[in-house]
Amino acid sequence: MPNRQSLTELQERLAKRLQAARAEDSSHAWLAAETGGLALLFPLAYAGEIYAWSGVHPVPHAKAWYLGVANLRGSIQGVIDVLAFIQGGAVGRASVPDRLTTESRLVSLNQALGVNAVLLVDRLRGLRKPSDFARADPPAEGWPECIKRQLVDQEGKAWSEVDMLALSKHAEFLAIVA
Repeated sequence: MPNRQSLTELQERLAKRLQAARAEDSSHAWLAAETGGLALLFPLAYAGEIYAWSGVHPVPHAKAWYLGVANLRGSIQGVIDVLAFIQGGAVGRASVPDRLTTESRLVSLNQALGVNAVLLVDRLRGLRKPSDFARADPPAEGWPECIKRQLVDQEGKAWSEVDMLALSKHAEFLAIVA
């Protein structure tokens, strides 16, 4: 039970920090997450709620990165393996069970984007602000256009900024049929 309590406390602290960051200047703050060794930044202005992994109902004939649908607080959401989507579907349903842990989370897209979807990440890494980064580089070659840029932190770790607005309009993202 101590792990469950500390996990609940972590989620509560993150939720409070998310609200505080949104109140200050959400256009320049990110939710940091990692998935499959990839470090991602989600702009707070376009990120929605955070949910614990609760399983999905598979959807037949969907692309490998579209894991299925989940009922999250009474709302049906499409569940996307963001790692598989960014890597062009090279991974997907087959690799998810190996990556799932008690730290796995679903990050929803803001309702204003008009897409009922959540992104599966392996773990959250808190909030980041511009001063946490030493420089910005263009995205890696061959990555989807929803990766806005690479930000490199003070320790030299590269973080990929996900343009959630572009993601919500990306033709591949909206076409889930295999």
